[in-house]
Amino acid sequence: MDRGPLPPRSVILTQVEEWNAGARKRVEDSLAAEEPLEIRVGRYSLGITMRTPGQDGELAAGLLLTQGVVTRREQIAAIREPAAGKESSRRNRIVVTLARGTRVDPRRLARRTYASSACGVCGRSFLDVARTQNRKPLDSATKFAPEIVRAMPEALRAAQDVFARTGGLHAAGLFDARGALLALREDIGRHNAVDKVIGWALLEGRVPLAGAALLVSGRGGFEIIQKALVAGIPLVASVSAPSSLAVQLARQSNMTLIGFLRGERFVVYSGEERIAPASARS
Repeated sequence: MDRGPLPPRSVILTQVEEWNAGARKRVEDSLAAEEPLEIRVGRYSLGITMRTPGQDGELAAGLLLTQGVVTRREQIAAIREPAAGKESSRRNRIVVTLARGTRVDPRRLARRTYASSACGVCGRSFLDVARTQNRKPLDSATKFAPEIVRAMPEALRAAQDVFARTGGLHAAGLFDARGALLALREDIGRHNAVDKVIGWALLEGRVPLAGAALLVSGRGGFEIIQKALVAGIPLVASVSAPSSLAVQLARQSNMTLIGFLRGERFVVYSGEERIAPASARS
């Protein structure tokens, strides 16, 4: 399983006052780091997003894919991350060079100057997002046994190193049909975590992710479904509720969408044919 190295600036230590049963004491606490990152594609700026430092190259690659700027790994020639120790303004800038001959519509690079860590497709219209959706049919041959689906949240939580220290990060994990955790990424923003794990898959040459499942620690919003579609992921699950637009998009795209994945219970909102009988194995 690829969880990536623990980013050196992902956790910030601070002194706090803790109250417990009427008693107070000074203790050291761990905070999830949040810093701005400017992503540049050649001379164009894709904008500034707030993220947890670490796997910035994967974040940029995933964002370029899910925003429709690139469609395959070969279109990315290089990703230049700043060297450690640089001043903050240069430390939080990443530059992507596209392969020669790759044509880019400047409108796809038009984002807001600033996007919060909670924003997945900020500054993009609904029609712009729709144009980035994967038009190829999703994998319908792979089946996921319900007991494997139920085990995914525990596997995700056990691999969340930064969350274990801070309690303040979202996570996105890619699983295969046997329940093996292929990759996990954490971030202060749930959309960033999804872009990071999709970026990892893109850079590893695994996109489209046929036969894979994406599990997110937060709710299943429209933007997450859109990103999963672009990456060719046939099943998306969340521990919380999906939105109405997410359900609509999943049903239109024949994606399996699962919500409220907790303990022994989960709810299938679309694509129930990919959930195999309890006795079956993929």
